[in-house]
Amino acid sequence: MTTPTVAPPPTPRAPAPARAGARGGLGRLLRLILVERVALLTVLLVVVVTWFWILGDNGYLIARYDSDYLAAALDTLVPLSILALAELIVMVSGRGGIDLSVGSIVSLAGMCFGFMVGHWGWPVAVAVPATILIGGLLGAVNGTLVAYLGFPALIATLATFYAFGSLALVSNQNAPISTKPVQDLHALTSAVDLSPQIPSFPLQVITFLVPVVLVVWLVLNRTTYGRKLYAIGTNDVAARFANINVRQTRFRAYVASGLLAGVAAVVIVAQFASARPDAGSVGNGMALPAITIAVLGGVVVAGGIGRVAGVVIAGLLVVWLNAGILLFFEGSDGSQFQLFALGALLVSSALLNAWTLRRGRSAG
Repeated sequence: MTTPTVAPPPTPRAPAPARAGARGGLGRLLRLILVERVALLTVLLVVVVTWFWILGDNGYLIARYDSDYLAAALDTLVPLSILALAELIVMVSGRGGIDLSVGSIVSLAGMCFGFMVGHWGWPVAVAVPATILIGGLLGAVNGTLVAYLGFPALIATLATFYAFGSLALVSNQNAPISTKPVQDLHALTSAVDLSPQIPSFPLQVITFLVPVVLVVWLVLNRTTYGRKLYAIGTNDVAARFANINVRQTRFRAYVASGLLAGVAAVVIVAQFASARPDAGSVGNGMALPAITIAVLGGVVVAGGIGRVAGVVIAGLLVVWLNAGILLFFEGSDGSQFQLFALGALLVSSALLNAWTLRRGRSAG
């Protein structure tokens, strides 16, 4: 008899090197940060704040970059974030949606607010909603041009940028309104102290920014209109086949943008204690920083993509980065480098948006 041959047991595979597993985990983390814009912005925000904090503690800045300074910088965050949320809504609507007129709406609605309170003696409780309504009416002009008359959003809102801005300038012969009732509005944006452990921060963060963020988030994520808005931004032809009124939905997006610009107008008049005819267009205007924040926050101009959280964190990043740059230079040089940083952020975010879209299409 022959003895059966017993096959040797299979040689166990050697475990993959731990280094390869770590490399794969790091790669997944990097992809997550690049694709998930909120995660990327959070990391960048922490890096920027930590970096300037260290520079300030070691005497490389002209003043301390501490919690009190960061809290005071939120004064700029409120109107810019509100206008960036306005850009979010019109960009999500698709077809190259953009609103270049928000700065001029701020100027014109702010002047109307100044007339109501400073010259006509209206109560603030009446003048505030009236100002917001005026902003909505001006936004309706943009919506009619874009949604119903078929004008490209860039051309339509550029035209109304000039038209609304000129009306603001001639409304009071290019002079601001700074009567005593208007000056008293500054109390709406004064600093508030909650506790000794929390630095003083502008009141409008609670009274204006937080409610606006909550309302916009609820509208975009928890209402039928929000689903329709994302649908027409993604594919308006398919949306028509789904019985969505594309023109009406896009029209309402520009009305909402005007309403938010009206809110920003109230905030800015209260901050300056004066209704200024060039409040939204002085210097480089408010539209371009708002658009930059929206794009940096992950909003795609092509439509259908954008999140409220990304826009808010991007606003914080831009404001605190600008605040640090101002402390890095003496005199007016800091403002020039702010413009450079803003342009670099816009280009980088646009490239990242394009890369994310290509990756999404290839994965699909």
